[in-house]
Formats: sequence, C-alpha cells, structure tokens
Amino acid sequence: MTDAAPDKKDGLAEGTLMSHLVELRSRLFKVFGSVFAIFIILLPFAQKIFNFAAEPLISVVPGGQLIALSPVSPLTATIMLSFYIALFAAMPVVLYQAWAFVAPGLYKKEKRFAFPLLATSIVLFYAGLAFAYFVVFPLIFGFVSSFTPEKVEYQPDMAEYVSFIMMVVLVFGLAFETPVATVLTVWTGLTTPEKLGKARPYVFLGAFVVGMLLTPPDVISQTLLAIPVYLLYELGILMSRIFKSGDK
Repeated sequence: MTDAAPDKKDGLAEGTLMSHLVELRSRLFKVFGSVFAIFIILLPFAQKIFNFAAEPLISVVPGGQLIALSPVSPLTATIMLSFYIALFAAMPVVLYQAWAFVAPGLYKKEKRFAFPLLATSIVLFYAGLAFAYFVVFPLIFGFVSSFTPEKVEYQPDMAEYVSFIMMVVLVFGLAFETPVATVLTVWTGLTTPEKLGKARPYVFLGAFVVGMLLTPPDVISQTLLAIPVYLLYELGILMSRIFKSGDK
C-alpha cells in the first residue's frame, strides 16, 4: 500500500509535466505560425516596407539614396526587415499565448488584472516602436548628418541601417514596458509602491545609464530613452497603487 502511493504521485507528476510540455508546444507552434504567416503576407511588399522604414534616414541623406555594399544586400536587408516587422506585428499573439499558458495557474482575482496588463503591454510596446520611428530616428539621423564634413559623402549601407533601426526600436519597445514590469514586481510581492517611490532618484540616474548602454553613442538618443523610461516608471507606480487598492 505504501509502495503504491509514491508510484501514483510520480505518475501524476509525470502526467502533469507532459501535459504542460504539450501545452507549451502548442503555444509555441501558434506563435511561430503567426509570425511565419504574417511574414509570407508581407514579402510581396518588402520593397515598400523598406522605403517606409528608411524614410527618416533618406530625408537627410544627400540625393535621398542608400547604398548596398554587398551583392546580396538588397535581398537580405529587405527580407530581414520584413521578418522583423512580422515579428512585431505578431506581438499581440505572442503575448496572448504567453498569458494563456500561465493563466490556468492564476487565481480568479489575478486573472482579473492579468488581461488589462496584457492589453497595456501590447499598447506600450507599439507606442515604443512609434516613438522610436517618428521622434527618435529623425532627431538621431539629423544630428548625425549635421556632423558630416563637406568632403565626405554621407550614404549609409542599407543592411547596416536595418540592423541599426531594429536594435533601436526593440530597445524602445521593451523600455516602454516599464509600467508593466513595475506592476509585476509589486504583484509578486518583491516590493511595494512606497518603496518604488523612494527609489526615484536611483531610477532617474539608472535610466540615463541604461540609455547610455543601449542606445547609439549620442546624447539625443540617450536622453530620448531615459526621460520616457523615468516617466513610465512614475506611471508604473500609479498603476501599482491602483492594483494594490483593487486587490484588497
């Protein structure tokens, strides 16, 4: 009798683990499937997508043209950019699948806050992308081009441009998730809104340090990352207080 009990518990644990792995595989399949489907849809418009993405730089480049240093750059740069755009476009599916995977383990009151956090994280991610494209890029490229000597022809490589802008938009997209990360730290009990408020001076300084490490080496992009991160941190404190009051 006593020998059968441990075997039964081991069987349940193994069955639970297998069911989680099957569920995880299903969620990952949906994520990769959505990204691939959007990528296939975007491929015929790859050139138009690149022209739109390159507009902030083309507007300050003499002649309005970039160059291709590699024989395959026109192909690899446009396809890579289309893939990144597909990944960003599928972000709601990615975040929803992550939420759906952990949702069964949440309490009812936790689920009540999880979906608003999910929706907020999606909106903030796209807000970060839009901020990078419409605000950061024109200022960065205008600032850089103003330092070009008269004897130098400023004509960047298209592949390097894609790598650069994807790094920047990803940094800003993730940085705009600061309020959600702040709420989650309070939710898990790691800290309180009061402690977060007392840490404001350190966060303000840390935002500039992070901006220095994650953005190109110019004051404009570092400041444009640090200031929104700090303001979003303040928004996170406010959201945390709302969460705590609603959790009582």
